[in-house]
Amino acid sequence: MARALVSLDGLSVGDAFGERFFVSRELAQSLVEQRAMPRAPWRYTDDTEMALAIVQVLEDHGHIDQDALARLFATRYRNDKNRGYGGTAHDILQKLGLGLPWREVSAEVFDGQGSMGNGGAMRVAPLGAYFAGDMTRVVSEARASAEVTHMHPEGQAGAIAIAVAAAWACQWTETHGSARQLFEVVLDHTPAGATRQGLERARAWPLDASPSSAARELGSGQKVISEDTVPFAVWCAARHLDSFEEALWNTVSGFGDRDTTCAIVGGTVVLSAGPASIPATWLASREPLLLRV
Repeated sequence: MARALVSLDGLSVGDAFGERFFVSRELAQSLVEQRAMPRAPWRYTDDTEMALAIVQVLEDHGHIDQDALARLFATRYRNDKNRGYGGTAHDILQKLGLGLPWREVSAEVFDGQGSMGNGGAMRVAPLGAYFAGDMTRVVSEARASAEVTHMHPEGQAGAIAIAVAAAWACQWTETHGSARQLFEVVLDHTPAGATRQGLERARAWPLDASPSSAARELGSGQKVISEDTVPFAVWCAARHLDSFEEALWNTVSGFGDRDTTCAIVGGTVVLSAGPASIPATWLASREPLLLRV
């Protein structure tokens, strides 16, 4: 739980930081170029709300109890619907709140294909931290966490990739593994498909290239789906495994779905760089977390 809570802090600060850059493109670019701190308080989004549910389920059950997770997702949504949930998420969570079976609700969206969105990935880093040391378990629990809302294989692949990245980051201070090793481990465990293909492109993209060029090549969440969010986020994390602050500034400069990319990167890099790498002013700017409901 200690690792999961560290990741949750990184995820929520990243989420709330990135959310503050949803302003005009010109203003956002100016803020990034000047490294101008967004005005506090920083309100977190659905990325953090759903991560909080995962952390509570892990604390209560020691694994992803999917029925309990579905109930908590619905409860947190009912308590505060204004956290930036997407249209499909509103539909799913409203139905879960009515008591409809999550397997049916998750499977019926997008004409029965299920969601391939980035929601499974945005909330999963604390789970990777919790199960770090057992990659087989990381993969199975990440898939289980995604299935509740993302029945499409790509939505699950994104969750698996980020959970594996977070688990790997937990060992970084001991191993000081390279960015290439991070990509190799993530690719070894990510199922075949478009998300994995994007990760292969991300591995080949130079780490000294600009984040904007990586965003153009890989996507940075503009489509709000796994394949155009997860590769860019892993690339950004790989560039700055030792610096939470640098990782977040570089991630937000890719724009796109900036709260989600920053949540993913923040929840991962804090595990390699350490909790002290989150600037105290950033933590103080993020609104307090409601850890249990």
